[in-house]
Amino acid sequence: MTASFGMRKAAPRLGGSAAVIECSSRPQKKATSHHMKTHPHKTQPWDIKRPPTVYASLPPLPPKWTIVSSYANASDAAVPPPTAQPATE
Repeated sequence: MTASFGMRKAAPRLGGSAAVIECSSRPQKKATSHHMKTHPHKTQPWDIKRPPTVYASLPPLPPKWTIVSSYANASDAAVPPPTAQPATE
């Protein structure tokens, strides 16, 4: 009996073209299967009964857009105009 690791096996012909199937001796798990198998498991009874940590909510995000119009007066401006700074050497 001979080992057939890494040998190619021809698949049955379907529609006139031959497909080649390459067998793997050590197939790897795909991402989700790997993470499900290797994630840390809780084994202690006190740890299994422990609820998940509750964190304080995050502050609201700033607005994505700020409308600045060239026709707005100083009281309506959302962003103050830039001030000129003297050059220092």
